[in-house]
Order: sequence, then C-alpha cells, then structure tokens
Amino acid sequence: MDNNLGSIFQQAKQLQSKIGDIQKELANKTVEVSTGGGMVKITSNGIHQIFSVRIDDELINMQDREVLEDLIIGAMNEIHRKVKELAQEEMTKLTGGIKIPGLFQ
Repeated sequence: MDNNLGSIFQQAKQLQSKIGDIQKELANKTVEVSTGGGMVKITSNGIHQIFSVRIDDELINMQDREVLEDLIIGAMNEIHRKVKELAQEEMTKLTGGIKIPGLFQ
C-alpha cells in the first residue's frame, strides 16, 4: 500500500510541475479584445495582467462618460472571459479533458 501512496504523491508532484509550466506559458501569451468597434482595446496576458488599455481619440472627444465606462466594462469582462478560456484550453491539454475542480476556474 505504501508503494501505491508513493506513486500517487509522485504523480501529484509531476502534475504540480506541469501546472507551473502552464502558468509560465500563459504569462507569455497575450490576448487582445476590443469593444465599440475598436474604440476601446485591452491587451492582457494569460494570467490576467493587463498590459495596455487604448481608448480611441474619437471616444474621448465625445465626452460621454457613460459610453466610455460601458465600453471599458465590456472590454474588461471580455478579456477576463478570453483569458479564462485560454487557461482552460491549456489545462485540457494537460488533463486530457478531465475537469479538475479549482484549476483555472
């Protein structure tokens, strides 16, 4: 029985190492979204670090705070969704499609 337990711990260590590798890969991948026909663009990496937020001059010149706020909220929600999707795709490669609760969800 100790041998089986040792094997399980070894597999767990290997899985943890592979998850760490995936997180490093995600940190190097970028995702970009836009809203308002490209008036607001956000770029992030695969671990939710925002690199840039670009707002079109035309939108700024409109001086409509509510529209600007709505477009930023929409872009932030979309970038969050896309990053989560990217992380899930990478984890699916590792787990062979088995969903493990708590991993990148």
